[in-house]
Amino acid sequence: MSRYFIDRASKSMVLICAAISFLVLLLIVAFITKEGMPAFREVGLGQFLFGGEWRPGDGQFGILTMIVGSICVTIGSLLLAVPLAIACAIFLAEVAPHRLREICRPMVELLVGIPSVVYGLVGMAALVPLIRELGGTGFSLLAAIIVLTAMVLPTIICISEDSIRSVPIQYKEAALALGATRWQTIWHVLLPAARSGIVAAAVLGMGRAIGETMAMIMVIGNSPIFPSSLLDSARTLTGNIAVEIAYATGLHENALFATGVVLFVFIIVLSSIAFIARRKEITR
Repeated sequence: MSRYFIDRASKSMVLICAAISFLVLLLIVAFITKEGMPAFREVGLGQFLFGGEWRPGDGQFGILTMIVGSICVTIGSLLLAVPLAIACAIFLAEVAPHRLREICRPMVELLVGIPSVVYGLVGMAALVPLIRELGGTGFSLLAAIIVLTAMVLPTIICISEDSIRSVPIQYKEAALALGATRWQTIWHVLLPAARSGIVAAAVLGMGRAIGETMAMIMVIGNSPIFPSSLLDSARTLTGNIAVEIAYATGLHENALFATGVVLFVFIIVLSSIAFIARRKEITR
């Protein structure tokens, strides 16, 4: 009887917590939408989304440059981070000796908890001067991509390693028994079996890349312009809000809340695409 009661109470508690979380999310969406609607009405949705000029003093509120900056930083960091993370996950799960694995895994997990401002400081002190030698000020898309790659790597590595290690050992043993080499087993058996988990890791990494603010502000240059190369400065959607919200008033403040609405929709769209791709991988 007591076990039945505990099960029912636990189920009810989980349901209540889920409902509260969903309600909080709805309240956040309602608040930023309410605050951002005046900007959509005054500026116009098309001009706001596709305008290339962000000059609040002149009444110009176009966020296309920030959308491009966010996309470039996110895609660039994932292109670098995903292959590196998969390679590290394979090393930790299948290649590294037990003693080395026990040392490396806590170190990787520790990197997840490092504050983003620390990554930004390291990027400013060590990375920006190196990039400055290539041209420009050093505060650039390239610096932001490298810093963001370092930030999302630990998350993707940990989840990918868990996915590889969760593949039933019978798969590995069957492949080896059929004469496959160790690398052939990893490439043709373990990675395909763990593909859904690896895709989920990439989705989580993408979520952090899109939402990262402080480190990007410190190394990207924060210029609301279209970058023509990796050495140019840029600005992300999150950086635009963080840089200007402290002194924004009136329509300027409404435009920043509208930027938050666009960012929210942007994340939902990308996450939905990744979720659909993951489901296709599972059902394949």
